[in-house]
Amino acid sequence: MTEEVKKKHSAKAYFHRLLDMRSNMLPYDELHDMMEENTVIHGANMWILMLAILIASIGLNVNSTAVIIGAMLISPLMSGILTMGYSIAIHDLPMLRKALTSFGTQVLISLIASTVYFAISPLDTATEEMIARTSPTIWDVLIALFGGIAGSIGNTRKKASNVIPGVAIATALMPPLCTVGYGIATGRPTFIFGAFYLFAINTLFIALSALIVTKLLRVPVVEEIDAKRQKRITRIIRVMVVVTVLPSILAGAYTVYLSVLNQNVSDYLKNEFVFADTQLVQSSSDNQNHVISVSLVGSQISDERISELEQKLNEYNLSGYTLKVTQNKTVEGADSDKVTIAVQENTINELQQQLKEEQEKNESLTSELSDRVNCADIAEKAAAVFTDITDIRCGLVYGEDGTSVLLSGKAEKPLSSNEQQTLKNFLTAESGIEKAILQIES
Repeated sequence: MTEEVKKKHSAKAYFHRLLDMRSNMLPYDELHDMMEENTVIHGANMWILMLAILIASIGLNVNSTAVIIGAMLISPLMSGILTMGYSIAIHDLPMLRKALTSFGTQVLISLIASTVYFAISPLDTATEEMIARTSPTIWDVLIALFGGIAGSIGNTRKKASNVIPGVAIATALMPPLCTVGYGIATGRPTFIFGAFYLFAINTLFIALSALIVTKLLRVPVVEEIDAKRQKRITRIIRVMVVVTVLPSILAGAYTVYLSVLNQNVSDYLKNEFVFADTQLVQSSSDNQNHVISVSLVGSQISDERISELEQKLNEYNLSGYTLKVTQNKTVEGADSDKVTIAVQENTINELQQQLKEEQEKNESLTSELSDRVNCADIAEKAAAVFTDITDIRCGLVYGEDGTSVLLSGKAEKPLSSNEQQTLKNFLTAESGIEKAILQIES
């Protein structure tokens, strides 16, 4: 054998040892015994589970990330999910039934414990940690898949490692389950379905990861099944994966779309609204109605310049958007104090007439919602949850497209699209109104 061939074989052997998943794994019989043991519910495990649920519920209730992480570290939910994937891979239906039964019991106990806690807790405000569990995206799917693969590999090693605790934190089974309990206790469907969807994503893809790793480890099957039955099982798994993943892909695509859109708006305002004697003092974008509103102070810019700015929207992939410009001019007072006077297109009489018509139109809506929506209470809760925003105020806005809940405030830096969506989810959950509008100055 030549020296070159020896080097190739040596390199191949090195990388094989480096990436060999089967090295240092448990013997097949010990691995099977461990998985079988995971299907048995012990009294100690149930007590640990209930205590972990209560700890996680308290952490969510007081918005403490550290407490939530602690609850995830002691939760025994992960082992049952790994066993489900393992049993499917080796065609052990009795083990699968026992794993499903024990896991279903654990989920039911967890929901009861978290629902009872939130039903008696004096704190009924939806915290940021809770809201974050109600809008899963495709990234949560990837986290569950990769985390499940890491957990499955670590679970089959001879020596214990810190993989399983790390996976428990990354995939976050406990917080969404507790958030479902909060939704049940407070009667909020958004929290129930959103958080349970995240829990379902994590459960399915951790089990799927365990199935894949078990196949890669070439664990012997308990029973050989015919090709027709195997095909049916594969088809069922594929359908479950597609049905589970599709909403998360749409949610992830929408998140990316909003992020790109907000960046385009930011670039447009930064690059185009630069004037010698005029300053942009406030801006906002309504992505739903495709409106960009700006407020300018200083020398009045011409209608031709505004028209040019509107034409520039296409260059930033903002075609279909309209530009709403409010111009203000500064007037020097006798004591040199600057007074800002809005230049309005309508006369005062016209504005008063419009205001009167709107008041008459919205009187019935105001009386109907005033008892149901406490804006002062919502503003107070928002201030407690979103501590980065100051001078928070809340109110209702009535328009042709219905009623909206409006929240205004100030932040040191612009909110990201995810932060804006989280804040909107909070407003809709607290007010019961589907549409939320943000006016956050930065």
